[in-house]
Amino acid sequence: MVTQTRSSRPQLVYLVFGADTYHREAVFSICSALARLRETPGHRIDIQVFTDDPAPYGDLPVRVRNFDAATREAWMQPHGYHFRIKHMALLEVLRESEVALLIDTDTFFHQSPLALFERIAPGSLLCNAIGIRYGDCRESVLYSALSEELQARGLADDQMPLINSGVIGLHADDACLLERSIELMDDLYPRAQGAYILEEFCLGIAAYRHYALRECPDLIHHYWSRKQLFRAKVMAWLRKHQNVPLDPAALDDTRQVTAQLPRPPAAQRLLFKAVTLLLPGHQRQFVREVLYGCYPHANEFDQACAPVWWEKAQDNVERRMHTPLQPRQLEQWLGHPGVRLLLGRRRSSIYQHLTSRQKS
Repeated sequence: MVTQTRSSRPQLVYLVFGADTYHREAVFSICSALARLRETPGHRIDIQVFTDDPAPYGDLPVRVRNFDAATREAWMQPHGYHFRIKHMALLEVLRESEVALLIDTDTFFHQSPLALFERIAPGSLLCNAIGIRYGDCRESVLYSALSEELQARGLADDQMPLINSGVIGLHADDACLLERSIELMDDLYPRAQGAYILEEFCLGIAAYRHYALRECPDLIHHYWSRKQLFRAKVMAWLRKHQNVPLDPAALDDTRQVTAQLPRPPAAQRLLFKAVTLLLPGHQRQFVREVLYGCYPHANEFDQACAPVWWEKAQDNVERRMHTPLQPRQLEQWLGHPGVRLLLGRRRSSIYQHLTSRQKS
């Protein structure tokens, strides 16, 4: 009988399929990892990408693994649960490797990926972040639908910490944790009322009382919140470097895509608030948010977020008014004498961007 020898080299794993947006995120995340890997010369990792489209990764030093529709469908069964496939992909890698880390595409690195692997050890689970206790989210579907059952079965109680699975890092000896989590997903799904985060919830249950939890928000940024702003930064980097993503200048520029929200400084925000005080209520908040997108950031990737602020302003005012912002009304608001002065030459481009968005 031939026993397969597992690779000792750390495996950084991505699972990417569907919309182009996710592939763009993955390419940037990979380049961010490679840029930071330069901080630990002499150490190597392998990068694997499970994907339905190998083209975006042709210039990158990665192992592309076919992830077709048939495989995806099989890994989602028996209930067609989308996020079940994360566990299945990581299990595949851990059959071949001693240590592996699955990371979501909407991430970038603050330090060398080796720093994450240093936090993975037998008997522990590395996740993105450790959150609140289960008992602190009594208003959630996962609590109202499942808490009594889980406590009766001795699987969870109010003290169980919830985790974010934007990162899942494990040693191969602990692959059974993923298998147990999959069992829980399959068992609980019919009673979970479509809970979006059932996958990471079940991973937390499987680890509870049996594995040490470790987290890594200091090592990576997972931009699941304020996603559109960070996607704008990533897109600006791709527009600049997509033809030569591994050029040293491109890798250096990944550090300029920071975790900081591209907002004006506090003093500038106070100024915006003061100069808009005399505007009517809905218009006042709209103009303030538009002005956030007009601040001249020194960082070119922060500057690329301007249209996102304008769109956010439009979405927010339409939600408050319970009606679309009509082009005529938008023109009047942007044409207010004080607003014209504040916006300057950007007024026309803001109007054109927001009205074209309404038509699309």
